Amino acid sequence: MSRDNSQSRPHRFGFLLLPNFSLIAFSSGIEPLRMANWVTGDDCYETVLISHDGEAVASSFGVKTLVDCSLADIPQLDAIFVCGASPIARTGNEMVLGWLRRQSRSNMALGGIGTGSYLLACAGLLNGYRATIHWWDMASLRDEFPDTQVTNNLFEIDANRYTCSGGTAAMDMMLFLIGQHYDMNLAASISEQFICERMRSGDDQQRVPLKARIGASQPKLIEAVTLMEANIEEPLSTEDLAFHVGVSRRHLERLFKKHLQTVPSKYYLELRLEMARQLLRQSDKPALQVGLACGFSSASYFSTAYRNHYGLTPREERKREAEASAPGSGGVKLGRSSLLRN
Repeated sequence: MSRDNSQSRPHRFGFLLLPNFSLIAFSSGIEPLRMANWVTGDDCYETVLISHDGEAVASSFGVKTLVDCSLADIPQLDAIFVCGASPIARTGNEMVLGWLRRQSRSNMALGGIGTGSYLLACAGLLNGYRATIHWWDMASLRDEFPDTQVTNNLFEIDANRYTCSGGTAAMDMMLFLIGQHYDMNLAASISEQFICERMRSGDDQQRVPLKARIGASQPKLIEAVTLMEANIEEPLSTEDLAFHVGVSRRHLERLFKKHLQTVPSKYYLELRLEMARQLLRQSDKPALQVGLACGFSSASYFSTAYRNHYGLTPREERKREAEASAPGSGGVKLGRSSLLRN
């Protein structure tokens, strides 16, 4: 598989490393590009590492990474990804923010890896765009930047803005971009090299711990949800949940209504359906076995509940997933195609 004849050079991605950047997120973003070159035997991508002064940058773990250039002497690039500090550095970013604004004037594709999304938002470069960030920082991003459409997705591709939630989600985003630039066959080959059991899509959501969503002040509610998660195959009744948690059924229902805006039975059903969706996408179990493993007593009950929630049947879900992962499938279209080497 060789580079498109219309490309006269490898496309270049710049990675701006900020002090205390996440090493796993950076590695997950850059390694698929290197592997694309190795799998194809071609210089498909070129990576340029950048720091504000051209000096090595220490990660959040203290590991120092050498860079290629400073902000003042970057070469021509097709995209820049900001690898933000972990935790977010809320001060001392003025020079970087001004530099990012200048890059945006040339319609540069800009990306945020982990908390890099926060820097792009601070620079006003995510106004009117869909974007995501690690669940830990999601609430603050929404509060501080109401003009940004913050989602819970693993990654977001919106025109020439690429953001991901950090960690291994950076790999999912890069595989998606590689699949768009070449095809899903190359992306799948890279995924296999990294022993990834499946390539997650942009509409896969981060799993936000319940305690992070509602705080630690509701131990009975957290205990009830933990019981639900531990009893997927043989669901407990609301009465049983209340008994094990040590509250009345009515009190448990009030807790769910106040903090999760739903009732226990509906929350439990959606939890089981979410698990079923993961199994349909990640395993080759027959749909009936998936349904039974998720507490549905019959194929018809499983199919009806799944269709009511997701808008398609389990078999249609699996067919769509197979088509999306098939070699040569185009997937979702990007607003702009731009990728690179190393």
